[in-house]
Amino acid sequence: MEGVARDALWLLMLVAAPVLLAGLLTAIAISLFQAATQILEPTLSFVPKLIVMLVVLAVLGSWMGGQLVEFARMLLTDFPGLVE
Repeated sequence: MEGVARDALWLLMLVAAPVLLAGLLTAIAISLFQAATQILEPTLSFVPKLIVMLVVLAVLGSWMGGQLVEFARMLLTDFPGLVE
């Protein structure tokens, strides 16, 4: 069962990483822009991050879903062997 938990955590990191990295890079770029221009508007940082993360989800969503379905299929087909 430890192998399944390790695989599940690895899959979680693999699927979440593109969205989180896109949000992080966007936040860093916006923070640099705000520091350079001294514009401290909270919506200026939130809206672009939201848009970038939604675009990444739209582009990579099918791949993410496929990875999750494949993991679920593996769990369901190998379940008798995992219980032993």
